[in-house]
Amino acid sequence: MPLAAKADAVNRQLERLMPVLTPLGVLLGFCFSGTFLHLRPFVPWLFGLITLTGALKLKIAEFGNTVRSPVPIAAFFISTHVVMPLCAMLASSVLFAEDPNITAGFILLFSGPAAVSSFIWVAMFLGDKALCLTLILLDTLLAPLVVPGTVLLLMGTKVSMDMTGIAVSLILMVVIPTIIGVAVNETSRGKIPALACPYLNPISKMCLILVIAANTSPVAKMIRFEPVVLKVAGVSIVLTFGGFVISKLAAAAIRCNTEKSVALLFTGGLRNISAVTIIAVTFFSEAAALPALLGIVFQQTVSVVMGKLLIKKPPLNQGNAQK
Repeated sequence: MPLAAKADAVNRQLERLMPVLTPLGVLLGFCFSGTFLHLRPFVPWLFGLITLTGALKLKIAEFGNTVRSPVPIAAFFISTHVVMPLCAMLASSVLFAEDPNITAGFILLFSGPAAVSSFIWVAMFLGDKALCLTLILLDTLLAPLVVPGTVLLLMGTKVSMDMTGIAVSLILMVVIPTIIGVAVNETSRGKIPALACPYLNPISKMCLILVIAANTSPVAKMIRFEPVVLKVAGVSIVLTFGGFVISKLAAAAIRCNTEKSVALLFTGGLRNISAVTIIAVTFFSEAAALPALLGIVFQQTVSVVMGKLLIKKPPLNQGNAQK
């Protein structure tokens, strides 16, 4: 078997194991915090590689028809960047009234950009991949404005944060790698991604585990079986389910077809928690990082459950026929 085929087989196996691998990263950071703490200076570079790998699959031409039909895009931004952050703020401010930093962490978590990994789930459930890629790209490019702006608007001066630092961090980790990836794909007409992605795909997933472990290590001492941690975990699970439900309702409200509904479900339900965690650990208090860290544990598993509950997956032979 050629080396590229072996790497692709490893990547497919890692994709199937994603619901297990992301909690594994948290567990490694928790158990070996002293070791993974030394990786912290390299986290922006590791995450930049993850973003670049996903961006190499993006093509500007695929966005043309999608942008001409802006209703699904508007539904996505309203549901994920207006409704969901408000729900997160209301729920967490009531349940964690004594600690506004935890509330800020929940708002930060649910105002983060769409996860690149949502494309994997959209493809698996035969959704509209062009719409998914468009939403990921737009949400990523707007993240330096949307994320700190949302937290500032909803929290005001209740928590201290470096808005400029957050924006610059998102630009370096997310926006610039995305622009580079799209540019390389376009200028090489897909040749470079075809050669590089079979190897970069599994590497990026291993980098994701390292990023999660490195970001868990500074706050490992906070993750204990204490009432507040268990409470944050419970709220995180409920709100994550809520994010998927709100995205599904948004798709139903605009009466879009099944393919677009699938794209809205996963891009709206899956947040780029790794980027959010980096921001939380770097620019917020330790308490603000708890929702993101615990969200990493559950997000991929919740996506599996919600996909099976809310989407009727076509038979395997039908899926292969459409590829």
